[in-house]
Amino acid sequence: MKSRWNHRLTFLLLLLAALALREILLERGPSFLRPGLHLFAYVGNTADGTLSAVDLVNLSTVATIPVGPLPSGVRAHPKREEIWGVSSEGGYAWVVDAHRKEVVSRIPVGAEPFAVEFSPDGRRAYVAASGAGIVTAIDCETRKIIARGRAGRRPWIARVTPNGKLVVVSNREDSTVSLLDAGTLASLATIPVAAQPEQIVILPDNSKAFISSGSTDKISVVNLRDHTLLANIDLGGGPASLILKPDGGELYAPSPEAHGLLILNTETNEVADFLLLGLAPSEGVLTRDAATLYVSDSAAGRVTPVNIFNRLVTAPISVGQNPGATGLTPKEDLLLVVNQDSNDLAVIRTRTASLITLIPVGRKPRDLAIKVF
Repeated sequence: MKSRWNHRLTFLLLLLAALALREILLERGPSFLRPGLHLFAYVGNTADGTLSAVDLVNLSTVATIPVGPLPSGVRAHPKREEIWGVSSEGGYAWVVDAHRKEVVSRIPVGAEPFAVEFSPDGRRAYVAASGAGIVTAIDCETRKIIARGRAGRRPWIARVTPNGKLVVVSNREDSTVSLLDAGTLASLATIPVAAQPEQIVILPDNSKAFISSGSTDKISVVNLRDHTLLANIDLGGGPASLILKPDGGELYAPSPEAHGLLILNTETNEVADFLLLGLAPSEGVLTRDAATLYVSDSAAGRVTPVNIFNRLVTAPISVGQNPGATGLTPKEDLLLVVNQDSNDLAVIRTRTASLITLIPVGRKPRDLAIKVF
């Protein structure tokens, strides 16, 4: 009888130990990947011209890759095992091989590029060169320039419509938006918008583009079908970023000036709601089911989860100094936040809303990309 009780006790202790180990593994790292797969974050460091490659399984920076002065627009290629970005001072786009962790191509695109955009099929990359007033199309396989087009004065970024037919470009200096043919980059229309346009989001049905103003509290709405300005929406606070709901029904605009989150109805082109968040909400990332929006607060050093369905602001999570860019891993089990002043990457377990660790990266990190390969 005593022997049977000891066997049961031993089994129970082993079971509890296994459950405890599982919990520790869940807290310390992402969900297990299939053999041979890697999960990495890539952080662009503006002060030292490098890209930090962060292993999200081992939670450590494993490579620091020189990419060029003032790296910007870091993006994971949707089809290829590559990370793309631009050197704003160098005037070129760069390509990093995810396996080799080194730059494999530099493509001259013109003075002062800030961002990279991929076509929906991943075959082309588009870069607007602010200092040159041009937009460049690059074949992603050959890394050759296949088209150039003129935009307005100081084009900020280029965005491609979901159907791959139009390139929408915000021109800061002449306060216009250029519409270009995605195949040839021929100009189709130039539309006046609110002053110093910057960020662009496009609805999934290709019908409208929403463009933030860099110097006013407005968002411009452009009809992409008849090439007209529909509205300049007054927000009551300048948007730091634009986050579109996957179905296109709502647009979320964190505003440091308003200390909160502005929610726009994209059908009626009006502000539908406002949530007070904190000191200086700036950037954010939305879960695929649009249930939770995580918003970084650059002044408060924290990230605030927002329940979108119920319009509820939940308890903030402390991170590092001056948090900015945010991202979710593919299974959405980890939330990543770039801390620009503490030079690190915060890793947060979304299931428990708890900070796992801070991983040192380069100086003045700004951009973030996540890649499974």
